[in-house]
Amino acid sequence: MTWHIKPLCHVISPQSSSLQIVVSSSSSQLLSLAAPSRKLPHFPAMAIRRLLNLSGRRSHSAAVTTATLSPPPPPPSSSSSSSSTTMIYDRAADTVKSKLKRLETPDSRFLRYTSPHPILADHSATLSSPETRVTTLPNGLRVATESRLPGRAAAVGVWIDSGSRFESDATNGVAHFLERMVFKGTEKRPARVLVEEIGSMGGHLSACTSREHTAYCAEVMDENVPKALDLLSDMLQHSCFREDQMERERDLILQQIKEAEGPSKDIIFDHLHATAFQYTPLGRTVLGSAKNIKTIHKSHIKDYISAHCAAHRMVISAAGAVKHEDIVEQVKKTFTKLSANPSVTSQLVAEKPAVFTGSEVRIIDDDLPLAQFAVAFKGASWTDPDSIALMVIKLMLGSWNKNAGGGKHMGSQLVQRVAINEIAECMMAFNTNYKDTGLFGVYAVAKPDCLDDLAYAIMLEISKLPYRVSEEDVIRARNQLKSSLLLHINGLSHVVEDIGRQLLTYGRRIPLAELFARIDAVDANTVKRIANRFIFDRDIAIAALGPIQGLPDYNWFRRRTYLLRY
Repeated sequence: MTWHIKPLCHVISPQSSSLQIVVSSSSSQLLSLAAPSRKLPHFPAMAIRRLLNLSGRRSHSAAVTTATLSPPPPPPSSSSSSSSTTMIYDRAADTVKSKLKRLETPDSRFLRYTSPHPILADHSATLSSPETRVTTLPNGLRVATESRLPGRAAAVGVWIDSGSRFESDATNGVAHFLERMVFKGTEKRPARVLVEEIGSMGGHLSACTSREHTAYCAEVMDENVPKALDLLSDMLQHSCFREDQMERERDLILQQIKEAEGPSKDIIFDHLHATAFQYTPLGRTVLGSAKNIKTIHKSHIKDYISAHCAAHRMVISAAGAVKHEDIVEQVKKTFTKLSANPSVTSQLVAEKPAVFTGSEVRIIDDDLPLAQFAVAFKGASWTDPDSIALMVIKLMLGSWNKNAGGGKHMGSQLVQRVAINEIAECMMAFNTNYKDTGLFGVYAVAKPDCLDDLAYAIMLEISKLPYRVSEEDVIRARNQLKSSLLLHINGLSHVVEDIGRQLLTYGRRIPLAELFARIDAVDANTVKRIANRFIFDRDIAIAALGPIQGLPDYNWFRRRTYLLRY
């Protein structure tokens, strides 16, 4: 038998019985010994060393690194043998389990920004938000500003701690009447001059009246802030209330009242307030009754201004490209003829408190294609320690519109139930706060044949809150609440509104860091405690309009404010 030593790289397959000698030399060659196809005899170690010495003499620089025999083919594993005997159904089940496991632990690269699981977020960056400075003048008028000097735009507003709640039954609607009349001219600025002056500045004037507050706001460029303050002070202190202008506005308000009686969300909430706070000031509407509007005169408006538009019940707020010292000096010069009535809001509220009454109002109108209704519980006031938790619960219930879509994949269990079964056109949870009370509940619009199922879904999800709450749902609702608060104060006009409202309700502006800390303190146990306080076995108020024969009666709703578990 003759053996040949070849300086080549020869790959020996496991089937061929071969011996491979790996030699490291200066020329980096591999020496391989190829044997015949028959089985090789056993090579002793002395023969291998002799062979290596011979190869080293020929290359003069060889060094042996490894010498390995080709391993025999491995025996079949137990797993492979068992897999051949495993039933095909078991193998399919194992495949499905492996796929599900991969879904449970997805690739983090794809979930970096869009994780379906709610996580705790750090909002310490909100500590860098601009400071709100407040100065109280000798007459009690408060001036609050938030400076954002790098910009050029600014907004200034006047917030009054008075609304339709502080009217009488005979003068209900006078606050809204005043809101419209201040734009109709002053002693030195007719209505045309007012419009031209604000238009020449490129600004915008707006006003709104609610049950507890009245606001006037102007958005202008930074160099026109003094003019805007002068304009607002003139409108609030020197409006002339001409009779011809009042008659024109009277007709417009009566037309607005007539239009508001149609099928809209506003009319449902007006009826809800009227039945929930019946025979109390909060039960009155903002627009007032048509009977009162026809009898309101100039003297009623002036009496209202004298009684409720006092300096200590007002806040001048500004945001944007403004300086606090400049705003304070300007307010001192312009707002000099405000009322000095000593009555305070807390005293007026204590004299006529709002009392919640479990009741309902139903207006059947078969000519309407859709039915709408609202179910409400007594809520928390602005200063109630549990008001933040109710805001979180509101977002846990969620809101949905059929035209928006996506309800089947939203976090709210109520929204999922409504969207999957298609039992509503739209629905939303609401939480309204007042000085001494509030309203919390759900508003929905649906087809007449879906009212029973919709009412069941709403009351089922509400009644579960005192018993069963998921921590993930709470975290998701907290994140949504914090995001909505940040988005709400994105514009300057909203910042001015936020400053004025918080100073009137809390007496100060709560920093975002403190507000977020209060939100983060709400957990699943807190939600259960709050639900037991406001929902479990509590009276409700219902307002419904349209073809509502299929809506369950009041006792049906009342029995489902709690769950019987035996």
